[in-house]
Amino acid sequence: MNVLASIGIVLLTIAFMELLSWAMHKYLFHGPLWFIHKTHHQQRHGWFELNDLFSIGFAAFALWLMWIGHLNLDYRFWIGTGISVYGIIYFIFHDWFIHNRFKAFKSDNRYLTGIRRAHKIHHKSMEKYPSEEFGLLVASRKWFRK
Repeated sequence: MNVLASIGIVLLTIAFMELLSWAMHKYLFHGPLWFIHKTHHQQRHGWFELNDLFSIGFAAFALWLMWIGHLNLDYRFWIGTGISVYGIIYFIFHDWFIHNRFKAFKSDNRYLTGIRRAHKIHHKSMEKYPSEEFGLLVASRKWFRK
């Protein structure tokens, strides 16, 4: 597989992961899997929360894909790499920047401020419903206004 195809697969996988994450967050995490996800909407009493199981599951799936595609560096390897890159982006944006699991990331950037506002609106409710703004990297334009 050539380099451009590999990069394309990684980038398409990242975009797909944003769409998949939005749908899973809205319809599964705030639906039948709320009993796990609700730990993310409650005050945390330690560094980990039950909701982190979702990230562990995605990481395991990505590693499995990378393992079964590693000999030939075929499409499965690059899809697993894309999922992993999305996971890194998720960790930096969501855990580090938005939820401040580490107290070192501050920014006045308009995009980052808008994403943070949208996520805070999502967490306004501590319940399953009502809720809005389910994406990580994409949010409604209204949150990006000064």
